Amino acid sequence: MMRTSGKLVHMLYRAITYAVTPLIYCHIQWRRFRGLEHPHRWPERFGYPSSSRLHGRPLLWFHAVSLGEGMATLPILLHCAQCLPNITILMTTTTTSAFYVIKDRLPSSVIYQFAPIDAPVAVDTFLMHWNPIAVILMENELWPNLIMAASERGIPLALLNARMSEKSFQLWSSPIASSLISLLLSKFSLILPTSTQQAIRFQLLGAPPFIVNFSGDLKYEVGHLDALEQIPEKTRDLQSQLSLRKVWMAASTHEDEEQVMFCVHKELMKLYPQLLTIIVPRYPEQGRHIAQAVLKEGMTAKLRSQSANICSSTNFYIVDTLGELRDLYRLTPIAVIGGSFLRGLCGHNVSEAAAAGCAVLTGPYIGHFSEMVRKMKQASHLSIQQVELYLE
Repeated sequence: MMRTSGKLVHMLYRAITYAVTPLIYCHIQWRRFRGLEHPHRWPERFGYPSSSRLHGRPLLWFHAVSLGEGMATLPILLHCAQCLPNITILMTTTTTSAFYVIKDRLPSSVIYQFAPIDAPVAVDTFLMHWNPIAVILMENELWPNLIMAASERGIPLALLNARMSEKSFQLWSSPIASSLISLLLSKFSLILPTSTQQAIRFQLLGAPPFIVNFSGDLKYEVGHLDALEQIPEKTRDLQSQLSLRKVWMAASTHEDEEQVMFCVHKELMKLYPQLLTIIVPRYPEQGRHIAQAVLKEGMTAKLRSQSANICSSTNFYIVDTLGELRDLYRLTPIAVIGGSFLRGLCGHNVSEAAAAGCAVLTGPYIGHFSEMVRKMKQASHLSIQQVELYLE
């Protein structure tokens, strides 16, 4: 009965997404003009490839929505590329930020494309061209048209680093959505959740117990992978500029969290007058706004994008560039992880900073990263500290 209801809900979803495809096209164009889509490769979002497929060789498809998920995919993708040289690997992401960073970390043998939108024509066009032998999705990419179309073609599906926020769990648990999610999860051959709690959520939503296995959080492997890499030359230049300064970093900050960092900086300056605070905003385009806010506070700032050198009077260094966060962690002894200090946020990956040897602090709102924080505290109570926010 549940599966029958799920099929009816999917048929309705498929009909709606088919009907609104022209509107999605207009939305993609609007995003392109705003710089949120690739200026030339946007047709890939509708399933039209910009690369050819090597016929006669099986193809394995990895998909991650954004930069964090994409980076978590790299260790297993690189392992597969090394162990399976006769298989072509396709990597897709959705955001341009992921594209510009990850493309330089992939072997030349890996094909990199933008993922298709979850509209019937786009998904069918994509699958017809690439014809993968398996689809490996990351974290919470549960797109109905994609999953059902792959299943109908007999393509095995896996969900790695599977997670679901409390909000998403409540949404999928609603009467109508529960039948659809139960149907979708039944199409997977393997689900690897990030924690026992996540495993329980997926089983409550209808995932068959025998396909749910636990392998740990792949984002730990990202930190390990980055710690083994050499620091790029442009980062070493910054390292030399920081050598005579007391430095700490606020990473992946969201809008309004910068005010928190300004207050902390002012307090710390009472003890360390030459203190330098590095801010790495979650969205680089916020860099100029942060620099302007610094000036209004009567302090000085330099922008990474302007290649300006840090001088003795510089109070803040704003990293408004992409793909450097993991290297920057190795330049500072203390890292405060943003996205965690204001209600409604849900934190970011803390293992990258820990792997670089930073003393890690985070705010109270850490969402699904709470399991990661708990395990780090369990391993060493000094490895990470959660702090509450008290502003007068």
